[in-house]
Amino acid sequence: MCSVVSDQRTMSEALSKQLLAPFGFPFAAEAIVGTPKEAADAADDMGYPVVAKLNGDSIAHKTERGLVRLKLANRAAVEQAASELLAMATPEDGAVQLLIAKMIDGSRELIVGMVHDPSFGKTAMLGVGGIFAEVIQDVVFAPMPIDAVTAEGMIEALKYQSFLEDFRGEESVDTEALSRALVALSTACDEHPKIVSIDINPLIVQRDGSIVAVDALVEIRDSNDQASGDTNASSTFVAQADHYRALFSPRAIVVVGASSHPGKFGFVSLHNILASKFKGQVFATNLQNELILGVQTVSSIDDLPRGEIDLAFFCTPASANPQLLKQCADRGIRAAFIASAGYREAGSQGEQAEHDLVQLATELDMLIAGPNGQGVVSTPVSLCAQIVGPYPPQGGISVASQSGNFVSSFLNYARQTGVGIARAISAGNAAQISVGEYLEWFSQDIETRVSLAYIESVNDGKALESSFKAALKTKPLVVVKGGATDAGSRAAQSHTGALASNDKIFDGLCRSTGVSRARTVEEGFDIAASFATQPLPRSNRVVVLTTVGGWGVVTSDAIAQDGVLDLITLPTTLVRSLDELLPPRWSRNNPIDCAGGETRDTIPAILDLICAHDEVDSVIFLGLGIQSNQARMMSEGHFYPDHGLERIVAYHRKQDERFAQAAAECSVKYNKPVLVATELAVADPFNPGPAAVRESGRLCYASGTRAATALGHLYRYANFIGVAQ
Repeated sequence: MCSVVSDQRTMSEALSKQLLAPFGFPFAAEAIVGTPKEAADAADDMGYPVVAKLNGDSIAHKTERGLVRLKLANRAAVEQAASELLAMATPEDGAVQLLIAKMIDGSRELIVGMVHDPSFGKTAMLGVGGIFAEVIQDVVFAPMPIDAVTAEGMIEALKYQSFLEDFRGEESVDTEALSRALVALSTACDEHPKIVSIDINPLIVQRDGSIVAVDALVEIRDSNDQASGDTNASSTFVAQADHYRALFSPRAIVVVGASSHPGKFGFVSLHNILASKFKGQVFATNLQNELILGVQTVSSIDDLPRGEIDLAFFCTPASANPQLLKQCADRGIRAAFIASAGYREAGSQGEQAEHDLVQLATELDMLIAGPNGQGVVSTPVSLCAQIVGPYPPQGGISVASQSGNFVSSFLNYARQTGVGIARAISAGNAAQISVGEYLEWFSQDIETRVSLAYIESVNDGKALESSFKAALKTKPLVVVKGGATDAGSRAAQSHTGALASNDKIFDGLCRSTGVSRARTVEEGFDIAASFATQPLPRSNRVVVLTTVGGWGVVTSDAIAQDGVLDLITLPTTLVRSLDELLPPRWSRNNPIDCAGGETRDTIPAILDLICAHDEVDSVIFLGLGIQSNQARMMSEGHFYPDHGLERIVAYHRKQDERFAQAAAECSVKYNKPVLVATELAVADPFNPGPAAVRESGRLCYASGTRAATALGHLYRYANFIGVAQ
């Protein structure tokens, strides 16, 4: 009764509904009949108007072929429509029947479905439905299985929330019923593992807000082969704590293939290890036994001491690495970073070489990072084993990236902002250890406060989901995703498949697991730096304090557009207290615009008042550095230091330093986030204002908009883990 495409079959609408109905889907009343008279009898029983469709497992594209009749208002209309539909059947349609259903009236339509993504497996979808579903593309996804909490999160993630509210005299959507429908979708897939696609479109919202499913399409696959993506050759290797200790906290390191030529990786990596003042011993191999940067090399790994070295850094040709890896294992080395290229990225031969190298490492019980990677950084032991710079300050952010360039970017931002790094690794081809596995280890690392990842491609989505969940059990995780593409998803026939892009599915994974997904590399570092240096907010109530009116307006816009934070109406008690510190012209609302009325001690006093208030959970402070900016102009002019300029320049600089210190002190005192933002953080980083923020160990944001975005992520995470309301 079903049309067969390979081993995948599309069930008829009637059978699709019959399969799903036991799980609680709210389908409209309908009947399957064989003759026009039976169709009219069924319509009489259910009441007019009705819909008539030609039904059969081999029928596709009903609407395009005109095999649907709508708004049939009486018995004669039903009999005529039924006769016409039966006459339109072709031999290719196979056995056909008539499906008579109650005509459901509603001006709003939703779509619910499931798609089997090649990387992430079965994934639920919710979106604005109907004929414009693929145009509007307001859809959200979540990996299955899903529960009521995940379903509620999907509903809240829809962009057009007003679509769900009271609408043109119709009541708001019954979101509890919608949540139950999503959970029922997941349950049906659990009970019937051969389902590969479900498309329920439309899910009509009736005038009273209730939902009714009208059309349904289910695809099943006869075979049991539903693997979610490729797995790498490391599936049999599980790195242990001593493997990661050898990689990130080695007692000693050897550069394999060291060179005396300053343009070679073998020189650069040895130089960077020595320049960062690595706390352990440093060894190197070189076929000529050269003295390089004060290190006397040996010609063979066999000449190294046994049991003293934990990490080997390979700068050797791919063809030489298997034998060298065996020699390292013989010396008791537990981990190796393979900077060498010429593996999977070089074609089929390289792919085989990579597979063989991973198998060998697994047999030797060695962890290998890479190949084709940039290096590893571990500031607690002053390790910078990289083929490029820089070496960052020490801090609480740990980085794992599929791109070496973005490791450098994050390290550069750490140097620029002063918010430091704990660990950083370029995963390269990630032949044995994936980015997700590094993130899991970071979550157990006492030096790491927050993990930051850059991901481009996902081969095994379910494994990544598992890693995300494990990593987020103890610490926040920030992810930047590149390479988002719709390629391949448009091949699906259903609306659900057509709407399922890699990026939207990845976004659903992040939302359902609690990952803080950043849109850009800069935003990713801002968010990670915020987690590393600020306390989590208790709720979403925020106050913006500004000495510059325009930035307050723009920051308020950013808060409103994000829709996460609440720019609160100032409590009356707080307004009264501020009246005592500011002139009558101050804004008297949120943002608090001082209107140029601040004096020597005003800003620290206002910050303390705001942070002390029980109805305020976080503060964004704008305008730092303005006085020092004027001081700079004065000090660079030819009148300086006369005319009292030396004194006023020193005063202005001291004021901005005090304001930055007050922000940090209030944050610590009241355990609330206080984010300081000024464009001078990048325009003039040596301005005493942003410089003092860096000295306090915190990030000085380049704009109020960036501060608001980062604060929104702090609240989302705090709410996700249950520490914020």
